[in-house]
Amino acid sequence: MGWFNIYAAVYNEEHKTIFDFTQRYGKQFIWIVATLVLAAFIVIIDNRFYYFFAWFIYGSIILLLLLVLVFGKEVNGARSWFEFGFLSLQPSEFAKFATALVLASYMNTPRQELTKPRVFFTATALIMLPAILTALQPDMGSTVVFLSLFIVLLREGMSIVIFISGLLMVLLFFLTLLINNFYLEIFLTGIAFLFVLFATRKWKTGMAGLGILLFFASLIYLLNHYIFKSLDNEKIFLISLILTGLTIAYYIYSKKSVAILFIYLFLLGSFLYINVVDLAFNHFLKPHQKERVEIVLGIKSDPHGTGYNVNQSIISIGSGGWNGKGYLQGTQTKFKFVPAQSTDFIFCTVGEEWGFLGSVVVIGLYVFLLLRLIKLAERQRSAFTRIYGYGVVSILFIHFFINIGMALGIIPVIGIPLPFFSYGGSSLWGFTILLFIFLRLDASRTEYLV
Repeated sequence: MGWFNIYAAVYNEEHKTIFDFTQRYGKQFIWIVATLVLAAFIVIIDNRFYYFFAWFIYGSIILLLLLVLVFGKEVNGARSWFEFGFLSLQPSEFAKFATALVLASYMNTPRQELTKPRVFFTATALIMLPAILTALQPDMGSTVVFLSLFIVLLREGMSIVIFISGLLMVLLFFLTLLINNFYLEIFLTGIAFLFVLFATRKWKTGMAGLGILLFFASLIYLLNHYIFKSLDNEKIFLISLILTGLTIAYYIYSKKSVAILFIYLFLLGSFLYINVVDLAFNHFLKPHQKERVEIVLGIKSDPHGTGYNVNQSIISIGSGGWNGKGYLQGTQTKFKFVPAQSTDFIFCTVGEEWGFLGSVVVIGLYVFLLLRLIKLAERQRSAFTRIYGYGVVSILFIHFFINIGMALGIIPVIGIPLPFFSYGGSSLWGFTILLFIFLRLDASRTEYLV
């Protein structure tokens, strides 16, 4: 299906045959044939190979991620590719299965419980190392994919509090961009006040803490107004909160009030996070990356500039209607209104030519694949295979969700392929290796790895 849609996406009247190797659909056919050979090779290898060589594979890929930063070819502002004549390879696509393998190998070791700080931080480091290296390229799409492996840690016993905190950080990131920071800090303070009342059931305690915070805020505001004249409202509020914490520290210690301590640290961490997000968004993201986020959030409208891709994508999918325009009849696709229509925006071809019904079928197939993989992962006797299986699910899910979300304009464009649909040899090989290693391991589920 991916091959046929690539053919439709870049269809050329002068090169009608789908086996024309001068066109992308012809080149993709070569990749598909090579992929079948690769898949066969993967399933005939002894299943213990993946267990014993997981760390070696991971280390080799990390080395490639380091080398590509120096010797890689720059494409669209990112140094992510090795070029060997007519062949180009993207190491980050292969780093995904390597990271899932090494995570499974590490977590399979006896007494590796994620409730232990050492185990949790080691597992986090294994995920974050390739994520950071891909971010340096920069390839933010692959970076987000590596972060999806925290879903695996959640399945293996990571505290739900940590996972929810991560989701709240994502939510707070977007709220920081949408709402004035000062008003957001006031809102969070109100939420913290309600939590204190709920935790202690004492109005006096909550009002006393709020009163101390307002006292320090008023004092620092006056000092800044007449003397310092260099602090904005957010900084005044942050300093006031720190001083409030120092003031109530003895009360928390003497009453052994863990709940109040937790609420205070959460509020303080939120304030610091808001300031860090504001700093990072305005000083570290590239202008086109900032614009993509702002367009999705509705902060900015740029239908002829940065938002052109998404705008044309939405028009293309919407024009397909209920049944679609028919195979090879997509006008938006045929006249190349949609950029990257065979890679990042391949789903536009599905929506335009096959309509709502065809789109539902494609999405349904992905959902079925993910549910089937979860079922396979849960039936494993080996923790190694189960953990790796959930790694496969996490990686495929985030690719599927973000790519289609980009095409629909509900997620910022970060350049991420749709598994087995988008044009490209590296991604096709990467997904094939990722999936077929799990199928090989599942085929030997009754055997012990060690």
